[in-house]
Amino acid sequence: MATLILHSNVCGICRAVLTGGGAEEQLASYSHHHVHFQTHRLERLNKEIEMELGQISSRNLGHDDRVIGDHGKEARFPFLNENIVSFLYFLPVWEKANLTLSHGIGEKRILHLQVRQFGSRIAKTEKNNEKPSDKCGRLQVISLENLSIENYIKT
Repeated sequence: MATLILHSNVCGICRAVLTGGGAEEQLASYSHHHVHFQTHRLERLNKEIEMELGQISSRNLGHDDRVIGDHGKEARFPFLNENIVSFLYFLPVWEKANLTLSHGIGEKRILHLQVRQFGSRIAKTEKNNEKPSDKCGRLQVISLENLSIENYIKT
């Protein structure tokens, strides 16, 4: 599960964590999804995805929320947003994943396509002469020596 930290306060200390919980279940990303697809095709795979989504609150969310909460953070689950779940539920499996490809390549197809679109257009919004491989001159290099919590704590 991918995790992204967000919502920092003024001192740079994060208060919320954006997690990828629910993405694997809805986008056929587990290895057993490949097995179900190869042995029983779409019928069994659809049932498996529906069952996993129905169990996610009892199997995953409580644990994730406790672990993140124990670190003083609030968990956010964007893939479990009602609109996202509804959209993905009615989307055919072959648009979510291409399980004819090997494991690690065909999963989360819809996300990979979105990222490719996003990545291909972002450079065009900056400078016309920039290439995706160019280093961004607008980013600062920060020395590891300066990355201590003491710099953010006022005594």
